[in-house]
Amino acid sequence: MPPIEGVEHPDHRVEFHLSPGDIEAVRFGVSPGHELAHAVRALRRPAANPLQWGWLRTVRDRLPRDDFALLSTVIGDDGYLPDFLTTAPRWDLTPEAELEGLRATPVEPMRVDFGKMVLRSTGARQQALREMQARPVRARAMIADAWAGVWDAALAPVWPQLERLLRADIAVRAQRIATGGIAGMAGELHRQVTWSEGAVRVSLRRHSEQVDCRGSGLVLAPSVMSSWGCMVLTEPPAQPTLFYPARGVTAGWARDTADIADALGALLGPARAGILLRAGTARTTSQVARDAGLAVSTASHHLAVLRGAGLVASERAGTRMLHLRTPLGEAVVGAVL
Repeated sequence: MPPIEGVEHPDHRVEFHLSPGDIEAVRFGVSPGHELAHAVRALRRPAANPLQWGWLRTVRDRLPRDDFALLSTVIGDDGYLPDFLTTAPRWDLTPEAELEGLRATPVEPMRVDFGKMVLRSTGARQQALREMQARPVRARAMIADAWAGVWDAALAPVWPQLERLLRADIAVRAQRIATGGIAGMAGELHRQVTWSEGAVRVSLRRHSEQVDCRGSGLVLAPSVMSSWGCMVLTEPPAQPTLFYPARGVTAGWARDTADIADALGALLGPARAGILLRAGTARTTSQVARDAGLAVSTASHHLAVLRGAGLVASERAGTRMLHLRTPLGEAVVGAVL
């Protein structure tokens, strides 16, 4: 089922039923395809997306016109998003993997999705969608090429900043589960989301449903581009998924990495700021030193300071020591963004 979205209504809600102690049933993921779809919508309706204005100013003049027009036809301004545009959110899902999945998506489900879009459209858009439905193999190739073109122009330049926000949010939420349980974490996701009687409840505009996640689990996916509210995926074979606005998103989220480094540098010093920014993936002390242009002993000292402040964790893997940002470190980087 496509993501269901909208301003909440007191009489409509989707309930994802879980066991209160079943922490393993809740997983987090990122979705580059979801971000791209809502980036297209933000570009089409800038007045409705004020938190994207800083990013919009930097990308609107470099969009590939034909690619953007094709994706706009498929995605539309709001409501239904075809399932084939995205894969299930995962922690390790990359834009390249998302695009590869789109190029390999089965044809028959695409026909079904096109049919749903035809029913929800009129005029020239409806006719264009009918033509895609009639020639799905050709449409799949064209849409994938357009996806790549718009991604390269609109999101690839800011993906490091965007991904950093998503992962910082996930780190904070995961820590909240560890300290306050699912109930404590769910109640802080968004004003549309509450926890009650073993269920994550999401207030929506015009949809109500009971979803049993005991066995399938629930995926929670933060979003920067759909910062206005929550969306859900509920219908098999899709994994039950709740998209929610990532915390800390402001109109300046797309600032250049150099600006972020300067801001962190004022707090931590340039060397430690650089190490912390690159600590989103586990690296050895030697790798940290090489990337920072420092002696190993100097890098080790900076890592010790960051570790003492709770911003970096170090774990031994065989003969190597690996260093990675902690949830607190992710939150600090996200706060600067």
